[in-house]
Amino acid sequence: MSQPSQQKKFGKSTREVPHHSQKAQKWYPADDDSQPKTVRKGIRAWSPREALQPGTVLILLAGRFRGKRVVLLKNLEQGVLLVTGPFKINGVPIRRVNARYVIATSYKIDVSGLDQKKISEIAESKYFSRDKASDKATEDAFFKQGEKPQKKEINSSRAADQKAVDKALIASIKKVDLLASYLSSSFSLRKGDKPHEMKW
Repeated sequence: MSQPSQQKKFGKSTREVPHHSQKAQKWYPADDDSQPKTVRKGIRAWSPREALQPGTVLILLAGRFRGKRVVLLKNLEQGVLLVTGPFKINGVPIRRVNARYVIATSYKIDVSGLDQKKISEIAESKYFSRDKASDKATEDAFFKQGEKPQKKEINSSRAADQKAVDKALIASIKKVDLLASYLSSSFSLRKGDKPHEMKW
């Protein structure tokens, strides 16, 4: 039976002194029971910038195609954008990019000729999911490090979708003089350029 805590007086105030049975343990079990972590992060509703409208010409700032100009096809969830070069003009395929790493220009391309149903199918497809099995390093891959890597085979349905999207976009691009050469040129800054003073 535990004894009650004793009270000691120090001047005018009193404090409770815990009994010996309430002291901290000297030894703890070797195996701690790990408690599951509780994640409190909630998915925040993302609203795109006003400039990020379908058909807007964007400049990519990061990734494999940084510096390239692309056309915005659709705003996806959580700050992701679906864009394309078009591939026939500047070699940028249909891909997803983070909205933080693009500059939206003031120029817009007419995308009324695009099949929006097809764009939605592409956005919801599994084009962009990675194959986890291929990502794992195997023993054979280790010994083949010096050899020339094999080219990845492109899915036939993905190539067909790219052609369908490019066909409608290129028809709109050809109506405007020098627009194709503008999209095919890469963006870069020179010494003395002031990006914050530029009109995009």
